[in-house]
Amino acid sequence: MTETTGVPVGFIGLGNMGAPMARRLLEWPGGLTVCDVRPEVTEPFAAAGARVAADPAELAAHARVICVTVIDDAQVTEVVHAILRTATPGTVIAVHSTISDRTAETLAAVCAQHDVEFVDAPVSGGAPGATRGHLAVMVGGSDAAVAAIREPFGCFANLIVHAGPVGAGTRMKLARNLLHFVAFTAVTEAQRLAEAAGLSLVKLGKVVRHSDAETGGPGAIMLRDTTAAIPEDDFWYPILTHVRNLGEKDLSLALELGDRLHVPLPLAQLARDGLGAGLGVPTPAKEQS
Repeated sequence: MTETTGVPVGFIGLGNMGAPMARRLLEWPGGLTVCDVRPEVTEPFAAAGARVAADPAELAAHARVICVTVIDDAQVTEVVHAILRTATPGTVIAVHSTISDRTAETLAAVCAQHDVEFVDAPVSGGAPGATRGHLAVMVGGSDAAVAAIREPFGCFANLIVHAGPVGAGTRMKLARNLLHFVAFTAVTEAQRLAEAAGLSLVKLGKVVRHSDAETGGPGAIMLRDTTAAIPEDDFWYPILTHVRNLGEKDLSLALELGDRLHVPLPLAQLARDGLGAGLGVPTPAKEQS
C-alpha cells in the first residue's frame, strides 16, 4: 500500500454521474463515506459497506479526499463551505461538477484559508465511462493535491490529466465540451442533409460511430502544441495540408448538394471557409478565388 492508498475518501452527490463514480470506490482500502440529500440513493452504498453521512460537514469529519458531484456553482459553493466547517487541514476537495473557472479560483482561495486544498476536476466520458472506470479527469490544482487524488481517482478514471493550476481543469473541460456540442450541432445539420437526400438517419449514425471508432474522430488531429501557422518544412505541414484539401473538397460537395436540395448548411460553410486557417495551413489566396 502507498501513502495515499489508506486515505479515507468521501463522495457528495450520487446522481447520474456521481453514483457510478462512487460505486467504483466501494472497495477503496481507506474506506468510503457518501452523502446525498436523497436518503434512498445512499441505501445501496450503506448495504455495500460505505458509511453514510447526514450532511457534508459530517462527511468531512471522516474523509481526507472529498469528491463533489452536484449540479451547479451555487450548490458547489454551498457544499464546499459546509465541508470547511469540519475539514482537517490537508484535506483535498475535488469538484467534478462543471462550474465556472472563476468560481473554482474563488473557492480555492477560501479553502486555502483553512489549509485545505481545492482542485477542479471535471470529468469526460459520461455515466458509461464512470461505470467501466474509463473516465478522463482534467485536474486544476497544486502538484501536492494532484498527487493525493491520483490513486483514488484511478478507481473511476483511466486518464488523469494535470491541466495546470486551479481553474485549468475547468477551462480544459469547457474547451472539450465546446467541441462536443458544436459537433452535436453539426450532426443535426448533417441529418437534415441526409434526410432531404432520402437517406436513413439510423444507418448514417451507424457509419459515423463505426468510422469515428476507427479514426478517433476530431481528436485525431489534436496532436500539435500550438494553433500557429505551420512552416512548410514542418512534419505536420503535408499531413494537415492533405486534411485541408480533402475537407474543403468534401465540404464543397456537401454544400453543392445542400443547394440542390434547398437545405441551408451554415456550419458546413463556416467549416469550409475556416478549415485551412484553423489547421495552421491557410488556403492560398489564388486557390480560394
